Amino acid sequence: MIGICGLSACFRKGTETGLASFYADKYVGRKTSNGETFRQNKLTAAHKTLPFGTKVKVINQNNGKTVKVRINDRGPFIQGRIIDLSKKAARKIDMVNDGVTKVKIRY
Repeated sequence: MIGICGLSACFRKGTETGLASFYADKYVGRKTSNGETFRQNKLTAAHKTLPFGTKVKVINQNNGKTVKVRINDRGPFIQGRIIDLSKKAARKIDMVNDGVTKVKIRY
């Protein structure tokens, strides 16, 4: 079985369904949980448990658009949300006007 391993855990390839949101502009320039500087123009995201560096495919369940992002932060911390995207990633799946949308993620 192929899995994704980080410093603290291993994850099997899988999927999750839930809500996605995107970072507010006030976070630009702040440090992410892995120490990087957050930038809205990068294809990055926050997830509660996936190892940093994990590549995740995000599918907007309303329109079928997809984007691939790299996990570099922790969150989201609002119940029901499974991933926070950079604004560039949110634009790629056409969710900026909605703010929050139902997604499936594959990792």
